Amino acid sequence: MPGKKDKLFYQQKNAYDTVSAEDKKACEAYCEGYKKFLDSSKTERLGVRYAIKLAEAKGFKPYASGMELRQGDKIYWNNRGKSLILAVIGKKPLGEGVNISAAHIDAPRIDLKQVPLYEDGELALFKTHYYGGIKKYQWLAVPLELYGTVALKSGEVVDVSIGASPDEPQLVITDLLPHLSADQMKKSMAEAITGEGLNILAGSIPDADTEGSDRVKITVLELLNQKYGMVEEDFLSAEFEAVPAYSARDIGIDRSMIGSYGQDDRSCVYAGLAALLDVEKPEKTAVCVIADKEEIGSEGVSGMKSRSFEWFMESLCASNGVRLTECFANSFCLSADVCNAFDPNYPEVSEKRNSAKVNYGTAILKFTGSKGKSGSNDASAETVGRIRGLYEKNGVVWQMAELGKVDQGGGGTVAMYMAQRNIETIDGGVPVLSMHSPFEVVSKMDCYMTYKAIKAIYNS
Repeated sequence: MPGKKDKLFYQQKNAYDTVSAEDKKACEAYCEGYKKFLDSSKTERLGVRYAIKLAEAKGFKPYASGMELRQGDKIYWNNRGKSLILAVIGKKPLGEGVNISAAHIDAPRIDLKQVPLYEDGELALFKTHYYGGIKKYQWLAVPLELYGTVALKSGEVVDVSIGASPDEPQLVITDLLPHLSADQMKKSMAEAITGEGLNILAGSIPDADTEGSDRVKITVLELLNQKYGMVEEDFLSAEFEAVPAYSARDIGIDRSMIGSYGQDDRSCVYAGLAALLDVEKPEKTAVCVIADKEEIGSEGVSGMKSRSFEWFMESLCASNGVRLTECFANSFCLSADVCNAFDPNYPEVSEKRNSAKVNYGTAILKFTGSKGKSGSNDASAETVGRIRGLYEKNGVVWQMAELGKVDQGGGGTVAMYMAQRNIETIDGGVPVLSMHSPFEVVSKMDCYMTYKAIKAIYNS
């Protein structure tokens, strides 16, 4: 007979102690697709392309303003190759609102500067400017792949990919040997490696036909010219991103986790995308937003602050004769973003009672932000209650979480930008270990439960 504790206490359980064998099998299958997505989405542009490929295989069509739409129609809008919005048209009119999952496809990385290539000590190097919040020391002595989009002076746009294939060279930022690092080791972690010190090693062979300086630089430029048709001036109108050359791998002797670069926030991007691809005829229109630029404040035309989202939704509403403001007022959004998972190696930064744990399911965050909840959406009690009931009804294993101890730090998501549009919004997603490092770790079960959570929202 259940005791008072069973009746009155909030008791969390490890998902592996509660889920069915069928769910465990489905989890493994889901994560195989997720790992392929990670390996194919090292940058936001590659992620958008791969998402479109998956969507088109499931019958999604490009959206054009004024298209006639019926229940069950599947559409997508590619925002300049760097963000993406997909939708499955529901039974109810748009005036009754839509159900949204909004995640971001960008991740911390190392970008090349606009005049990056130089030679020093007969080595060719690239000057860089890091993107997003990183611990700089983590990016030293890490094999890197380089991806670029170059707008040549001729007007042609060329894609560059170096290091992805086994037969291609990779790049690296060198580290200082311990034998000579006595002075460096006396500095704080923040001071030991500077942003201007993150210079990528690009080559070492001098050009045989040139005398004087910059002979190695010439060799590197000549190789880029031969393969991509670019000259040094073309760096001015290019985007180059250096990312860790790691493939997604199972982690742990029990294979219960996944290690990879970019799981913040591609774990939630894939969950939202995969869930939408499995939706057929929802009651309300289901919308999956894959945004860019969250790691630098959601700025720019492809970020969540952009009115590109309004353009897409207003265009849908116009075809229904519905005001956009009415649609937003009756809509719901899950700001699908990761949170930190409790790490026993660093227990001092977390408050255990309110920290997400590995294998305890998808996390719900009533608020994010920092210090006194600054920069947070801070969802209402009614919103949290709605999500609780929905997840329970659909067999979603979930947990409550916050981003570390009060005043320890914190972070933000796209939630407040959705809420500013008068859309009821709450944060939730996958707990992550080693967040923002070149190799993040997540639980397979937590990823799968985030997929189930978003699918339940789409179908609600």
